[in-house]
Amino acid sequence: MNFNIPNWLIIASGIGQIFTAMIYPYIRHQVFDWYNDVKKLKPLNQEIAKTYGRYIQGLNFSFGLIAIIFTDELKETSALAVALTGLIAMYWVGKVATQIAYYPMYDIPKKTIFKIGSYGMNCLFVLFAVVNTLLFVHNIIGHYQF
Repeated sequence: MNFNIPNWLIIASGIGQIFTAMIYPYIRHQVFDWYNDVKKLKPLNQEIAKTYGRYIQGLNFSFGLIAIIFTDELKETSALAVALTGLIAMYWVGKVATQIAYYPMYDIPKKTIFKIGSYGMNCLFVLFAVVNTLLFVHNIIGHYQF
């Protein structure tokens, strides 16, 4: 079983991941009022929450940059390609699973732009999970020559 993931799809996924990193502060501030919630925490917990937020933003940006710059390398079936695409796929599959399992119980502000944005972001997260899972499967098959 051999299949090809088009470079344009990997690059589009990378651009989307960078977009999520860039819009992340806006979503935290405008949609979730995150900063006011964080202010209620003890100082150390505030810093931990902010650090995790930066980790998420940094990973999204980094994964996007990797997809754009190293598009061909992500498909080369090497052990490193297997490991990296597996890591990225697990990250996004975990994000989608978290969205499905936990986020529906929370209220997103009722503004139309936020509702549309929520659907758009969820579609992007599914795209990232699918593209990177396909890359991972492609690399596993190629590396172990199933």
